[in-house]
Amino acid sequence: MFAAVPNLNADPRTFYVELAQQLEGLLAGERDTIANAANTAALIFNNLADLNWAGFYFLRGDTLVLGPFQGKPACVRIAMGRGVCGSAAAQRKTMRVDDVNAFADHIACDSASRSELVVPLIRDDAVVGVLDLDSPLAARFGAIDQTGIERMAAIFLAGSDAS
Repeated sequence: MFAAVPNLNADPRTFYVELAQQLEGLLAGERDTIANAANTAALIFNNLADLNWAGFYFLRGDTLVLGPFQGKPACVRIAMGRGVCGSAAAQRKTMRVDDVNAFADHIACDSASRSELVVPLIRDDAVVGVLDLDSPLAARFGAIDQTGIERMAAIFLAGSDAS
């Protein structure tokens, strides 16, 4: 049985290395996309400070559809190219937004969210979805967070049958 160990390490790089090790252990031996997305979202949400939402959207046709998450209820469908999630998926690049209110096409699922980090999930050169983190703090996510969460997305993809 896997047991998450709270990480109290003050060094953010070490924190993400240890969180990645925990995720690898958590996903070991399981390939189911939904189960792994649920556990990935829970691990991130319960270990990163100052989040109000962490979860997945999976691409179905030309629409991102809500997947497993932690936080308040969320928007169910997001069109490709719309909002931060749809833009990250369409542009195939991570988007780190310090102030979502300044993002011209932001979709406010939770009015408390102030900043957002979205990592596209790409398998075999095709976007399969996004990993989305929201925070009630402006400029919550920095370059170290981006690198750490991109690593978490890569571990999720390597350990899952997401398509």
